[in-house]
Amino acid sequence: MNYNEVVKISDACLLPLVSELYGLEGYEIQLIPAHDGGRNVVYTCEKEGAGAKIIRIAFLPDRSQEDFLGEVEYVRYLFEHGGSVSNVISSRNGKLLEEITHHNHIFFICLFEKAKGKMLVENHYRYREGAPITEYYYNCGKVLGKLHQISKGYTPVHRRHHFFDKFNAEYIDKLVPDSLSLLKEKLTELLTTLKGLDRNQETFGMIHFDYNDGNYSIDFDTGQITVYDFDNSGFGWYMYDLADLWTHGVGWIQFEPDADKRRKFMDDYFETVLAGYRSETEIDDSMLDKLPLFISVTLMENIVDAFEVMQNNGAELECDEELSYLIKCMEDDIPYKGFFHDIYSCEEPFEYEERKI
Repeated sequence: MNYNEVVKISDACLLPLVSELYGLEGYEIQLIPAHDGGRNVVYTCEKEGAGAKIIRIAFLPDRSQEDFLGEVEYVRYLFEHGGSVSNVISSRNGKLLEEITHHNHIFFICLFEKAKGKMLVENHYRYREGAPITEYYYNCGKVLGKLHQISKGYTPVHRRHHFFDKFNAEYIDKLVPDSLSLLKEKLTELLTTLKGLDRNQETFGMIHFDYNDGNYSIDFDTGQITVYDFDNSGFGWYMYDLADLWTHGVGWIQFEPDADKRRKFMDDYFETVLAGYRSETEIDDSMLDKLPLFISVTLMENIVDAFEVMQNNGAELECDEELSYLIKCMEDDIPYKGFFHDIYSCEEPFEYEERKI
């Protein structure tokens, strides 16, 4: 069952049931167009005098009821302990997760509060008027630090996946084509290195796993960030979310031709992020020293995700310029996503010549 089929089923059959389950009578419900690789059908719900809501309908069969319960229970825990997240709303049955079966296919339904404000892209990547952009960098770190501090005290009821449940040599070997043998070798080496790292309460726990400006909204009156889309959340190193934040910071300086200026900017950017982060939780310098390692882990996640999307869509396997760039960095051990290396081009950021599989 594909996305378009689910939209048709939702409009005809599912949305009336969802409205009844969550008391959404009188709300105007509109589809949010999916992005490439989107896993869910998502709707906004708006009604005058009431807070806006988000319906999420999950339809892919690769996640279980336990997976979804693990996610929404974590979101509720974060919210109840002061995390700046979009809270999950219980149904009229008192459930955080509802299931609807239609023609023997199970759909998992969640309802969330809509985050206040809007995404950076909706504001054309302009920050709020009268405030320095460094406030935004600081707040990105601060909000993430708070989430990680809360996670350090979290004990799940329903288990979410562990990092090595997905990222392991067997899965990589099955997913990545044999023609990319060097890539497989490098990914396996990276996994071996990660297995040797500490996994104690201060370094390893529930993380967002996709912390970037596409998954939070900003209140442009106050600068407050509200995080959502915990679809990928699971147990991993807190340093992963920080490395993800580093990789998304490059967009602010990606067209600068001088590599030294790019490096200086990124050093200053990440120092501000860390100041915000450390205002909420501690992180040992020994973990921060592993930033290049975890940037490589974010590349691995991007590569794996690209092949998964091709596989799920039944598409022919191919490496476009962006995927080819990531693979080149991984195969040649180029650190920091190649941002300070000769491979990088400010005219065509993070692209490399396509390669055949």
